[in-house]
Amino acid sequence: METNVSGRPSELRLRPLSARSVVLSLLLGMHPPELPVRDLVRHVEAFGVAGSTLRAALSRMVSAGDLRRADAVYRLSDRLLDRQRRQDESVHPETRPWHGDWEMIVVTATGRRPAERADLRARLTALRLAELREGVWLRPANLRRAQPPDLGPAVRHFGSRPDQPAEDLAASLWPLDAWAGTAEALLGHIERTRAPADRFTALAAAVRHLLADPVLPPELLPADWPGAELRAAYTAYRRELVETVLGRTD
Repeated sequence: METNVSGRPSELRLRPLSARSVVLSLLLGMHPPELPVRDLVRHVEAFGVAGSTLRAALSRMVSAGDLRRADAVYRLSDRLLDRQRRQDESVHPETRPWHGDWEMIVVTATGRRPAERADLRARLTALRLAELREGVWLRPANLRRAQPPDLGPAVRHFGSRPDQPAEDLAASLWPLDAWAGTAEALLGHIERTRAPADRFTALAAAVRHLLADPVLPPELLPADWPGAELRAAYTAYRRELVETVLGRTD
């Protein structure tokens, strides 16, 4: 991806999707997340994946625990169903009016192993929290969700209202301009692209990008925030893919 003088992306360079990525992108966008092998073989060819390559990838994915197979039908494993849930939430986040309160998570443990620290960071990031300083994570309390799941005995959850102006704090916690720039570049690419494989690649990149959207209250976002537009583009393409290309409703 190239950037212009403003620091925003001016050109996207999207890598072609592997056979594994094509299969996962298809199944992650479906409810229930399953397809017969004959449908997978027939439809992934439109995205540049040969049947022999697909079958080899499917075998590896079953062995790796990405997929389950029953009666020639492939379905996402339980492990990847959680990824699908997060993806669905990124496309259709549930929010509530924001009254200035923030969620705050404080990690009190020390001496944790690197793998444990990395796992906790990934879980907190998936909750759309950002790290203010080491061990202190927060976000505006505008998401309509239950209390965060148990993150271990060394993690404490609080409500707070920081003294720093909320807009400045949000801008310091998330790279909002960079996120918006990439979203705008993706939207432009999607609008210009007509080849099925290229569109599929761009929309797969779009839904991955939505996973990194902090979903902030509107009053904390820069003007012309492209989050809703990117969600609408992905939702429309997903409907087209499921209903038209795959011949089913979802």
